[in-house]
Amino acid sequence: MKIPAKNISKLLHILLATLIIVGCKKEDPPPIVDPPVIITPKDTTTLGDGPVDFSKFLDTYGHLADPSMTSKWAHYNVHDPSYLVDEEFTYCYNTDVAFGHEIRPGIQIRRSKNLVEWEFVGWAFPGLPTLGSNFIRQNGGEPFDGLWAPYIMKVGSEYRLYYSLSSPTPRLSVIGLATASDPKGPFREKGLVVTSLDNNVRQTNAIDPTVIVDKNGAHWMYYGSAWDGIYKLEIDPSTGLAVRNDDKGVRVAQRAFTNGKVNGNVEGPEIIYNSEFDMYYLFISYDWLQTKYNVRVGRSQSSTGPFYDMFGNDMNQEIDDHPMILAPYKFAGHGGWQGVSHPGVFEKDGDFYIGHQGRPGVNSFYMVMHTRQIFWTPDGWPLVSSQRYATEEETPVEETELVGDWEWILFDYRVVPGYADEQVSPDFQVSEMITLDQGGTINGDASSSWSYSAPWLTISYNGTIVQNLRVERGRDWENEIASTVLFTGLGDEGRPVWGKKLE
Repeated sequence: MKIPAKNISKLLHILLATLIIVGCKKEDPPPIVDPPVIITPKDTTTLGDGPVDFSKFLDTYGHLADPSMTSKWAHYNVHDPSYLVDEEFTYCYNTDVAFGHEIRPGIQIRRSKNLVEWEFVGWAFPGLPTLGSNFIRQNGGEPFDGLWAPYIMKVGSEYRLYYSLSSPTPRLSVIGLATASDPKGPFREKGLVVTSLDNNVRQTNAIDPTVIVDKNGAHWMYYGSAWDGIYKLEIDPSTGLAVRNDDKGVRVAQRAFTNGKVNGNVEGPEIIYNSEFDMYYLFISYDWLQTKYNVRVGRSQSSTGPFYDMFGNDMNQEIDDHPMILAPYKFAGHGGWQGVSHPGVFEKDGDFYIGHQGRPGVNSFYMVMHTRQIFWTPDGWPLVSSQRYATEEETPVEETELVGDWEWILFDYRVVPGYADEQVSPDFQVSEMITLDQGGTINGDASSSWSYSAPWLTISYNGTIVQNLRVERGRDWENEIASTVLFTGLGDEGRPVWGKKLE
């Protein structure tokens, strides 16, 4: 087809204009495009906004116990706590419980900045974990509608949450693992770590896990309740699961018996390492959780044991071990605290703390989180503060400040073989009054004396000599006094000796 001359001229002009435009675009700098703005939701919190309001720390909390009030739960409805110190927050994970109410399952999560004020942040799971539930159902049982006794740890950038799931079928239980990239979750199931069945095999109940990472990087899980005591199980550090499939581990601790009947439950282990003494410490819960619940401890130079008590006994023998470092108690003018065990022990900023449930004497179904500081004797045994931690500043205590009236408790212990049906009394250890006189006598009696070499107090009273009582500052929670002087120590029989000065 022949193109008219005028059209050829027009096409040449268009082509030339196109070439000019393309040439200019090649020489121009590329346009600057702003990247999309990604808004990270602010993690809002009221923690640390002001001084602690101690008027919110009631012994009972019926007006807040309803599941619709979880935002107000704070330190309430806490049982079997496990702690994780992670950047600005300390997190607490605990059993699914609520005073007087059914509560959805999923492991409750709380956090704190000062270890006194706690904030409820949600649940680790949307319900019962599938793997654990299926295991119980496949073995002829039906899981309880609630998770028990978790354990939380961080390995690299991964948060590992071990959960306990049991059933009404005796010893049909499971410890499972879920992981997350954030301490608040979401947690996703990774596998089952250890299980137990209702059969004739000798084994403990597969609940109540705790894990230690030793100096060589090895991971060991300690777990168990009743049945055959506390077991240890080797864990693969890379997966968080058992090194060997179907491994149950071996026993490391058990209880004594009286006339063929066990002296009480043994459960809820917690294991830590203290670099100052180069020792691994195994804390264990004794007796019934609602009444006589108390804490015992043994130690070892190895992460795998054997663990020995303060009298040199192997905790794997059929004996009851000492020291007992925490047990039900009652100071004057207060209903007392029972069920004070299943501890979570952790280190923060160079200090050690123990967290546990406290059930008030006026109603043992309430469960309040207690957090107490741990001190250490010169030869390396833990001492638990006689009062809950209250953000106090630990300044030196002068000898003159010890002069005056005190309440002190010399703990005793009564063996009551059995469990819930037998251990119906908390056996509160009740305080007595003493006066530390100016000049070093007690109650005006020259045969009783006291001496002080900060921070250690020695008392000789009515033939009883107690050395290495650790003096500290703290809050008198029972009398709502902001600051007083306290002491804590161990008697010759391996039981606590507590005191607080009356202001």
